[in-house]
Order: sequence, then structure tokens, then C-alpha cells
Amino acid sequence: MDFESITYGLQEWVAFYSLKIVAAVILFIIGRWVAKLIKNVIRKSMTKARVDKSLVGFVGNITYVALMVIVIIAALNQLGIQTTSFIAIIGAAGLAVGLALQKSLSNFAAGVLMVIFRPFKMGDYIEGGGAAGTVEEMSIFTTVLKSPDNKVIIVPNAKITGDNIINYSAEDTRRLDLVFGVSYKDDLKKVKEVLNDILKNDNRILKDPAPTVAVLELSDSSVNFAVRPWVPTGEYWNLFFDLKEKIKERFDAENISIPFPQHDVHLYELNSEHIPAA
Repeated sequence: MDFESITYGLQEWVAFYSLKIVAAVILFIIGRWVAKLIKNVIRKSMTKARVDKSLVGFVGNITYVALMVIVIIAALNQLGIQTTSFIAIIGAAGLAVGLALQKSLSNFAAGVLMVIFRPFKMGDYIEGGGAAGTVEEMSIFTTVLKSPDNKVIIVPNAKITGDNIINYSAEDTRRLDLVFGVSYKDDLKKVKEVLNDILKNDNRILKDPAPTVAVLELSDSSVNFAVRPWVPTGEYWNLFFDLKEKIKERFDAENISIPFPQHDVHLYELNSEHIPAA
């Protein structure tokens, strides 16, 4: 093989692969630009939808990385490099990472669902995942609640979405359910009038829907009345305590008794003659 043939072959190789290298570089540059564009579009769309900032950044970065992997594989393929093994390695690594982070990924998916469907918002008082409290923070993996006694409760998102969610703050009004027992000797009509009068004179209690006062149960030692007024959600606990105190004081003033369980004990005296000897 002479020098001219070697030079000619080298020129052909350079010409052939230089075109592939240029095409691969152009593909990489354009692909990276498109990946950044898609990332920014996703972030802007999620920001306009008022999605949590941490979730916006996470989804944007994940999208960009996934697109760049595709771009790099396409560029290598353009150079004539077999990428089948790379794809197999990436797939195996993805499977391993997915299995290792199974719980974290389920929490992430639950966080995304909560952001989309909004079963509650910041400041709501909820019960879910075995905990109850005011929502202080919503992240992509956990939800932070603050209990009424000022405890901070961190609940995994998957645990919240995997169970019933009770949102006590979702509606502007709530029904207050109270039960009061009176003696069988008391005048039931008078008891109802007293209870309705108490509810009527409290401006915090809504007129529509009208409160319910009715006999709920004839129990062993009392006649139980159901007292069910509708109240603003923000006044629920204030009225819960205030009404109990007002009704007790009014019952005392009206001589209406609140009975408590009693047991009658009957003692029988036996003649000593009838007691068997030991």
C-alpha cells in the first residue's frame, strides 16, 4: 500500500466522519435548545396554574434530564455508535432506582395528584393519614400539619391520598351536633322552648338552615334532645363550648334537671334461722 492510497483513504474517512461529527454536534445543540424550551414552557404553565414551587422545579428538571438523555443517545447514534447497550443500561438503572425509591415515588405521585385535584389548601383543618390538624405546608413528598395543641405532624402524601380525607374547612358553614338529657319528669314542651330561645338569641347561629331541636332518644335515665344549629365554620368551636355552658345555666334557672345514671340498691334482711350453718 503506497502513501497516496493511504492519504486518499484517510481523506475519505475524515470527510465521511466529519459530516457525522458535524451532524451529531448540530443535533446535540438543537436538541439541548429544544429541551430547555420545553422545560421553560412546562415551568411557566405550572406557575400560571399556581402549582407548588418545589413541584415546578422538580418536574422541570426531570423533564430536561429525560430529554437530554434522548438527545445524547441520538447524537451518539448519529456517529455510528451502537446505542442499544446504552439504552439497556439506562433501562436497568432506571428500574433499580425505581425499586429503591418505590415509596418516595408513590409519595411524589400522591403529591402531584393533590396539587392537581386540590382536596385541601393551606390553612384548612383536615383529617387524613391517621392525623388531624391545620395544613401548614404542602411539598411534593409530605404534608405538614399543625395540631390544635401546637404539635407539628409530618405525613407522607401517599398515606393521605390512600385513606379518607376529611376537610373541615372546605365549606363556609357546619352543623353543630349536641345532645342534652333531661329528666322524664320535666315538661318536654318547655324544654324545647328553652332550647329554641337560646339558639334564637345567639347572633352567631344561622337562621337558614333553621336549627333542629327534637327528641333524639328515650334512654334509661333521661330523655335526650338533639340540638343541631348551623354555624359559620370559623365559629364552630366557640359555639361548641359556649352553648353547653349557656344551656346548663338556663336549665338551672328554669329548674330543668339534667339527670345522671343512678342505680337503686335494695337490701333485704334475712332471718338468721334461714342461714345455713357453715
